[in-house]
Amino acid sequence: MNCIFCKIIEGSIPSAMVYQDDKLVAFNDINPAAPVHVLIVPREHIASAAAVTDAHAGLMGHIWATIPKIAAKLGIQDNFRVITNSGGEAGQTVFHLHFHLQSP
Repeated sequence: MNCIFCKIIEGSIPSAMVYQDDKLVAFNDINPAAPVHVLIVPREHIASAAAVTDAHAGLMGHIWATIPKIAAKLGIQDNFRVITNSGGEAGQTVFHLHFHLQSP
């Protein structure tokens, strides 16, 4: 598979990791659109939000429960936004599900 996020997860492409556990990684976006801009990426390759199934419910719950912890670590716990794009026409450029955690 030629997925840049899978390569970051496996460590073959370096990144500025800010959080990781057995289900996800979070690293600084190389082209930040906000003062704080982190990508939260599940370790499991899921192409997009449209590819999420009932089998991913536990993983999605873990991601959403972890987002406030990452925001707190980054000092933006009181004000942040979370964005995901699904499909090329919606702005998705890397086809591995990911969430943008950004400061305002």
